[in-house]
Order: sequence, then structure tokens, then C-alpha cells
Amino acid sequence: MTFDNLEWTRQPSEYSVEPGKIVIKTDPGTDLWQRTYYHFRNDNAPVLQMETDEKYFSFTVKTDYTESCHRFDQCGIVMYLDTDNWLKASVEYENDTFQHLGSVVTNHGYSDWATTAIPTDVKVMWYRFSRREDDYCIESSEDGVNFSQMRVCHMWEGAGKIRFGIYACSPEDSSFRAVFKDMKITDCVWDAHEGQQPD
Repeated sequence: MTFDNLEWTRQPSEYSVEPGKIVIKTDPGTDLWQRTYYHFRNDNAPVLQMETDEKYFSFTVKTDYTESCHRFDQCGIVMYLDTDNWLKASVEYENDTFQHLGSVVTNHGYSDWATTAIPTDVKVMWYRFSRREDDYCIESSEDGVNFSQMRVCHMWEGAGKIRFGIYACSPEDSSFRAVFKDMKITDCVWDAHEGQQPD
């Protein structure tokens, strides 16, 4: 797999794509969320993805969100299949004390949100997205070397051809430059489970 076939799903007003670096300037009022808890729906965040039917691989990218400074500003990785089926992982700015490192999985039109609080002075984060057929693992790292698991999930519509890549958005009245570097695709580093055997 290569990044030659990256395509926009909702192109941002301002962006740049060059070898080794992609910059997205977020537009105000952009987000990805479906229904859960407060029935709010927003499906207009810019997404830059590639398509594959490869069943086993890992995708890694470094995100720099130094300019994020408004509530809910975010950028990270995404697998966007359609309005009702997608996942994302990012750091989401909250205030000058803390921000949320978290992920959202949306299956059949309902989103969840799993987060942990991290200090606001963390302005760079690596993500690793791994696929094993229709199951997925999301990991994060502050140094690009030591990764910690954020989530293992199943995507009900994620068994065949998928699209995955990067996104950035600003749900409220704000805008910032999200910088993506060091994108790479490797063999799947998420090992097969060797514990309890299935029934």
C-alpha cells in the first residue's frame, strides 16, 4: 500500500499536501458525532483517506496540534466508511489545564466516546491504527516509540474494503492548523491473540 491514492471526503477551505507533511486548517463548526447521549449529529469534518481491502496492516502518523487552543479543537486518525460507520482518535482541547486523549467508535449511527485527561502542554501525539479483518486496535504515543493501547473495537461494516487516514476539526467558533508528518504503513504489528481460545 502507498499514499498515492489519498482523497478528500469534505475538503477543508485551506490545506497543503507536500512530501512528508500535510497541514489542515480547520473550519469553525466542523465535527464528527452521531446521536448518542444528547442526540446531536454533525458530519462535516474534513477527512483525507486512502482505500484498501488489505486485511492486516498498521498505519502510523505523527500529529502536531500546537495551535489548538479552543474547546473541542482536535486532530488525529480516522476510518470513515460513511455517515453512520466510522472511528476516530485524537487529542481534544478542553481548557488551559487539561485536554482529552480519546477515541470515538460509531457503529450503525451511534457514537461512543472513551477518553483520558492529559496535560494541555502535550502538543504532539503519534497514533497507530491496526487492522485484523473487521477488528481494529488504536494506540497512541508521545514519543513515536512507546505506544499504549487506547482501544480495541469491532466495526460491523468494516470487514471489506475500507478507507482510513487523517482528519482535523473545530466544533465551535475556532480554527487552528493541524500538522501531520511521518505517515507510514507497515505489516500489522497488532499480534494475533494467544490467550483463551474461542468456543
